[in-house]
Amino acid sequence: MGSHKKLLAIVLVALFLGVHVSGRAPFACDPKDAATVGLRFCEPSVPTGERVKDLIGRLTLAEKVSLLVNNAAAVPRLGIKGYEWWSEALHGVSNVGPGTKFGGAYPAATSFPQVITTVASFNASLWESIGRVVSDEARAMYNGGVGGLTYWSPNVNILRDPRWGRGQETPGEDPVVAGKYAASYVRGLQGTDGNRLKVAACCKHFTAYDLDNWNGVDRFHFNAKVSKQDIEDTFDVPFRMCVKEGNVASVMCSYNQVNGVPTCADPNLLKKTVRSQWGLNGYIVSDCDSVGVFYNTQHYTGTPEEAAADAIKAGLDLDCGPFLGAHTTDAVKKGLLSELDVNNALTNTLTVQMRLGMFDGEPSAQPYGHLGPAHVCTKAHQELAHEAARQGIVLLKNDGPSLPLSRRRHRTVAVIGPNSNATVTMIGNYAGIACGYTSPVQGINAYARTIHQMGCVDVHCTDDRLFDGAVKAAREADATVLVLGLDQSIEAEFRDRDSILLPGKQQDLVSRVVSASKGPVVLVLMSGGPIDVSFAQNDPKIPAIIWAGYPGQAGGAAIADILFGSANPGGKLPMTWYPQEYLANLPMTEMSMRPSQSKRFPGRTYRFYKGPVVYPFGHGLSYTRFTHTIADAPRVLPIALHGRGRNGTVSGKAVRVTHAKCSRLSLGVHVDVKNVGSRDGTHTMLVFSAPPAGRWAPHRQLVAFERVHVAAGEKKRVPINIHVCKYLSVVDRAGVRRIPIGDHNIHIGDATHTVSLQASILGVIKS
Repeated sequence: MGSHKKLLAIVLVALFLGVHVSGRAPFACDPKDAATVGLRFCEPSVPTGERVKDLIGRLTLAEKVSLLVNNAAAVPRLGIKGYEWWSEALHGVSNVGPGTKFGGAYPAATSFPQVITTVASFNASLWESIGRVVSDEARAMYNGGVGGLTYWSPNVNILRDPRWGRGQETPGEDPVVAGKYAASYVRGLQGTDGNRLKVAACCKHFTAYDLDNWNGVDRFHFNAKVSKQDIEDTFDVPFRMCVKEGNVASVMCSYNQVNGVPTCADPNLLKKTVRSQWGLNGYIVSDCDSVGVFYNTQHYTGTPEEAAADAIKAGLDLDCGPFLGAHTTDAVKKGLLSELDVNNALTNTLTVQMRLGMFDGEPSAQPYGHLGPAHVCTKAHQELAHEAARQGIVLLKNDGPSLPLSRRRHRTVAVIGPNSNATVTMIGNYAGIACGYTSPVQGINAYARTIHQMGCVDVHCTDDRLFDGAVKAAREADATVLVLGLDQSIEAEFRDRDSILLPGKQQDLVSRVVSASKGPVVLVLMSGGPIDVSFAQNDPKIPAIIWAGYPGQAGGAAIADILFGSANPGGKLPMTWYPQEYLANLPMTEMSMRPSQSKRFPGRTYRFYKGPVVYPFGHGLSYTRFTHTIADAPRVLPIALHGRGRNGTVSGKAVRVTHAKCSRLSLGVHVDVKNVGSRDGTHTMLVFSAPPAGRWAPHRQLVAFERVHVAAGEKKRVPINIHVCKYLSVVDRAGVRRIPIGDHNIHIGDATHTVSLQASILGVIKS
């Protein structure tokens, strides 16, 4: 595309003018600096722990405190430059944080689909590939002196409520999917060398954070009242997987309180859970101004010095904001905090900087020092963004079938709607400057002649002034594509929705266009959160509906590929689409996941809600049809227990996970997937478990997923390994994870298999 050629020209000019791949002077330990040559913390061959200890021992208290904030100060006498910790890379290098600046040889970066769309692919290898590309571009920008190396991404909070404005940033409503996404994306960003980091990722916002501003309650004042059961069973799962399986370098605590304690001041959450139980090898950072918020807004402590002391002693290592820099010294002087506490915090942050190579001298001499302008917005990177959008788009409805459109029969297409020529809208929030855009009308124009009408001025669609032009276009075209939905003015950070219906008069626009259209009508929806489109689902005159999420810089091309069958859709919804009535008697402030008859509370997500839905979690159609047969799976699976299991480990109903020998305890299932349709396709296979009925258990829960390409008429055998302790366990009311004894029903599409889990001590089955 033209924008790619323009970027290439900029890169070539920059190189001609002498802009080298590495335009950054060393952050520290410059080999040309005689003052630091020979200092132990500057010797890469010395173990990292010893280097960090040596450096901390050379710092004054004032210098230490100046390093506790995101815009860490320079230490000139030790040859250390200032550093901005805050950069973002949710779905591409972003300029939201002050650590990254676009311009010069780096005018843009590849902008992938928003996370909620990418996750709809259910393709863990894709998630990791995106992370690798983003970290290539991030390292290149660091080498060029315009970016950082510490990225406060990904957001792995659960999409608990459909109104949440930041749901678009998340991996959806299922905790296992969110955790697998977190671990995969983090591995892509950081690399897999435990001693050296490509960039440092951060899983946020810990924990039970999923309300921004609803009905007069904002995130700065919100106290999330959460049961031990829901913390263990839902909210903490993605963070635990991010730390233990992704080996993430950082965790960010959130603004809200959990059960009356600010998360950034809670040692049970930070020091005990994240650091000790999960084994975080990295640092804990506050959400921006969180420490100031729990002092100034939540009035959790009486003095600012107490707030600084509480945060650091709880396990906070770095403050995004000025608060710790302003008040930590006085906290030490007043005896509220020891200098050793400060040293412990610095140990964690400096260790990460050492692992990033920031104390190893010249960036150009390091393993990623070759990356530069030529490695940003490459053709391969932009093609991956296009492919990610194709894989994440979900076909919700296809009566007839009406899709794919035919280039022979549908030579003229009316492209209508406030998102029909969207560009910036397609990349969602926490985005940077994209390499270039292909809007929906541009994408469709590559397949057919288009008649373009907006229909509404914007997504708010406050009047019908532009309806007549849309109606005229629909009358003239062989097919009509309506591109509607939301944007950041409707759902965003600090902007939760009141309604999950289409905004304004968008539904009226659909009705007018449908009545006039002489050809098939396809509804394409852009949004992060779900939308109640029951009217379209139930209307035979709207035979096809597509959800594109926010599909990234190549979103329009991907939408057109799906519409015309160049790509066969395989995406599945990572969240439940509820009817508007679901919101009745459902305050966002109610954190319970499970339903309550006494409160007339319906429960949340597919795991606990049994009521009517518009589209269920995991829904997504294809242009072909797949069948499943379980070829091989055990009927009985013994659970070996540690010796102490004799003493009450086995109740009649469940065993504690901590009492089971979990390391080799997996359920192996082989599934034959057959494509019985006429088109090749990629099938997203979701594996659910329904545990034995009980008060603790969800209705069903996702335990595995695989994406497999199957040619028309072919059959493939897919092995599935389900870790019993992780995925077939449930959590009781005390927050204890247990494995239910008895029959577990495994559901894979249209196939079901029952396996009986039985506890065994020394080979004796216990009921």
